[in-house]
Amino acid sequence: MRMESSEEEDDFPCIESVTPQSKIDSIYQSKTEKGIRKICFELLDLKDAVENLCGNTRTKCLAFLRLSEEVVETEHELNELRKHISAQGILVQDLMNGVCRELDEWSRTSGDVQEANESSQSSDYGDTFMNDMEDENMLFLENIDVLLAEHKIEEVIEAIDAKERSHPELKSSGDTSSTEPSSFKSALSKRKKMLENQLVEITERPSIGIVELKKALSALLKLGKGSLAHQLLVNSYRSRLRKSIEAFLPLCPCYPETYSATLSNLVFSTISLTTKESGAMFGDNPVYSNRIIQWAEREIEYFVRLVKEHAPPSDGAPALHAASVCVQASLNHCNALEKQGLKLSKLLLVLLHPYMEEVLELNYIRARKAVLDFASSDEGKPLSPRFASPLSTFATTSDTLLVESGMRFIYIVKEIVEKLTQLVILHFGANILTRISHLFDKYVDSLIKALPGLSEDDNLTELKEPVPFRAETDSQQLALLGTAFTIAEELLPMVVSRIWNVLNESKEAGSENMMPAANNTVELKDWRRQLQHSLDKLRDNFCRQYVVNFIYSRDGDARLDAQIYLSGVGQDTIWDTDPLPSLPFQALFGKLQQLATVAGDVLLGREKIQKVLLARLTETVVMWLSDEQEFWSVLEDDSAPLQPLGLQQLILDMHFTVEIARFAGYPSRHVHQISSDIIARAVRTFSARGIDPQSALPEDEWFTETAKGAINKLLLGGSGSDTSEIDDEHIIMHDEGMSDSDGSPSSLSSADSSESFASAEMGDLDSPVYLSDPES
Repeated sequence: MRMESSEEEDDFPCIESVTPQSKIDSIYQSKTEKGIRKICFELLDLKDAVENLCGNTRTKCLAFLRLSEEVVETEHELNELRKHISAQGILVQDLMNGVCRELDEWSRTSGDVQEANESSQSSDYGDTFMNDMEDENMLFLENIDVLLAEHKIEEVIEAIDAKERSHPELKSSGDTSSTEPSSFKSALSKRKKMLENQLVEITERPSIGIVELKKALSALLKLGKGSLAHQLLVNSYRSRLRKSIEAFLPLCPCYPETYSATLSNLVFSTISLTTKESGAMFGDNPVYSNRIIQWAEREIEYFVRLVKEHAPPSDGAPALHAASVCVQASLNHCNALEKQGLKLSKLLLVLLHPYMEEVLELNYIRARKAVLDFASSDEGKPLSPRFASPLSTFATTSDTLLVESGMRFIYIVKEIVEKLTQLVILHFGANILTRISHLFDKYVDSLIKALPGLSEDDNLTELKEPVPFRAETDSQQLALLGTAFTIAEELLPMVVSRIWNVLNESKEAGSENMMPAANNTVELKDWRRQLQHSLDKLRDNFCRQYVVNFIYSRDGDARLDAQIYLSGVGQDTIWDTDPLPSLPFQALFGKLQQLATVAGDVLLGREKIQKVLLARLTETVVMWLSDEQEFWSVLEDDSAPLQPLGLQQLILDMHFTVEIARFAGYPSRHVHQISSDIIARAVRTFSARGIDPQSALPEDEWFTETAKGAINKLLLGGSGSDTSEIDDEHIIMHDEGMSDSDGSPSSLSSADSSESFASAEMGDLDSPVYLSDPES
C-alpha cells in the first residue's frame, strides 16, 4: 500500500510543486523571443549569402562578356594574320619567280661574254637604266600585291592611278616595242583584274550597305569598268527588291484588299531609287538609261504577275477593291516616275487591263446572280434612307419581294461603285457604266417575267419561266413599273454620280495624265438612252399584255370584232339620235379611268409617267387595230355586208380615241396619226364596195363634237343606252389579272375619278422623262 501511494505521488505531485501561470508565461515568452531572434539571424545570413551569390554571378557574367570580346578580337587578329601570311606567300612566290628569271637571264648572258664586251658604253648605260626601271616596277607590283592581300582597295586604286598618270603608255591598247614594259603592263592588267574581282565580290555580298556599294562601284568606274558597275548597281537593287518582296508575300493573306498597294510601293520605290542612283553616278548616258528602262519593265511584269497570283477570288467585292487599289497606287507611282524620265504608265495599263477586265466581268456576273435571286435575304445589305425611301413607297401596294429586289439592285451597284478608285474610274469608267446599264437591263427582264403571261402565239417562252412573285393586279403592275422608273431616274444616277464627276473633272482638267483613254469615253445621254431602252421594253410589255387582256376574253374571242361595223345597227352598236362610240371603246374609256385612279395612288408624285403610260396604252390599242389582219380581212372580204353606218361608227371610234388622249392631257400625235391611217384604210375599203364617203359621212367637225359629247355623257353617266345590260362578251373586263376593281369597266366613273384622269396638263410633258413616248 505504501508503494502504491508513492507511485500516485509521483504521477500527481503535491499542490506545492505547481508552477504559477505568470512564470510559465515569462518562460515561454523568453523562449519565443529567442526563437524569433534566431530565425532573424538566419534570415540575415541567408540574405548575405544571396547577395554574395548575385555578386559572384554578375562578376562571372562580366568576365564571360569580356572573354567573348577577346575571342572576337582574337578571331579578327587571326583573320588579319591569315591575310598577312597570304600576302607574304604571294611575295615569296613572286621573289622565287624573279630569282628564276634572273638566273635564266644570267645563264643566257654568260654564254655570250665576247658579244657583251663588244657592246658600246651607251648600251651599258641603257641596260642599267632598264634594270633600274624593272626593279622599280617589281617593287610597285609587290606593293600592289600586298595591298590587294590586305584588301586596301582605295590605296590600290590610288597607286595604279598614279602609275598610269606617270606612264601614259600603260593605258594604251597597242603593244610596245620592248618586252619588259609589255610584261609589266600585262602584270599590271592582271592585278587590275584581281582588283575588279574583289570589287565584284564586295558588291555581291548579301549584307552590303549602300555606302559600301557606292564605294565599290566608284572604284570600278575609276578602273574604267562603267558598264560592269552599272550592271552591278541594277543587280544589287534587284536583289534587294526580291528579298523585300519575299519577306512581304507571306503577309498578303492578312491584307487581301491592300496588299497590292504595298507591293506597288516596294517595286516602284526601288525603281525610283535605282534611277536616281544611276543618274547620280553615271549621268544621262543613253545606254545606261535604256538598261534602267528595260529592267523597270521586267520588274513591272513581275509585279503584275504577283498581284494576280496573290489576289483574292476575282468574283468577290474584295478582289474589285484590291484591283482598284493596285491600279490607283501603281499609276500614281508611274506619274511620279515620269518626272525622272521613265514613262511606264502605258505598259502598266496594258498589263493590268486583262486582270481588271476579268475582275469586272466576274463581279458583274456575281451582281447579276444576286440581283436575279429574289429569294435571297437582304438583312446584311442595309441602305440609307436616301436610297431606301423612294422604293419603300411601293411596299404597301406590291409584293415585298419587288421592293427588296429594287433595294438589292441599288445596294449591289452602290457596293461596286464604292470599291472604285479615281484612276480606275478614269480608265475603266465607261466599261463599268456599260456593265451597270446591262445589269439594269437584266433586272428589267426579270420584272417583265413577273407580268401576266401573254398568249401562246407570242412564242415568248423566256417570259414564262417561274418567278418568285407575280404582278397580277393593276396596282402591283404599276408598282413594278414605278420601281423600275424610280431606280432609273432617281436612284441609279445618284449612285453613279461619282463616276460621272470623275470623268467630267478629267475632261475639264485637260491634263494628259488625267485624260481618259479613247475607248473609255461615254456620253451621259448615250448611257441614259440605254436605260431608256430597257424601260421602254418594260413599258411595251406591260402595255401589250394589258391591251391583249383587254381585247381578248378568257376564251380567246376578240371583244373588238369587225362584226360590229358590218350590220350597221346591231347588238354591239347603239346608234340613235344621240350616237355613242361602240361598246369596246366605251369600255376602253372606263378601263383607262380605272387605271388612272389606281396610278394616282400608286405613282403618287409621278404624274409624267402616269400620262406617258396611259398614252402608250391608248396608242397600243389603235396600233393593234391597225395591224390586226383578221380584223381587216373581215372588212375587206367581198361578201361582207358593208353599210355606211358601219363606216361612220368606225370613224367615230377613232375620233373618240383621239379625244380621250386630248382630254386626259397626254401625248396624242402618234395616236392621231395611227387613227388617221385606220380611217383612210377603212374609207378605201368601203369605197371599193360602192359606198360614197362624201355622201354617206357627215363633216369632220361632227365626229369631233360627237366624240367630245360622248366623253362628257360617259363621265356624267348619261348615255342613250343602259350600259349595265351590255353583253358580257364585250364588256366583262374584270378577268383575273386585269383590274383591282370588282365592278364592270363599262360602268361609268364618277366626276371625281374623271378629275384624276384628266388632271394632267400638256405643259407637264415639255421636259423629257423616262418611259416617255418617242413620238411625243
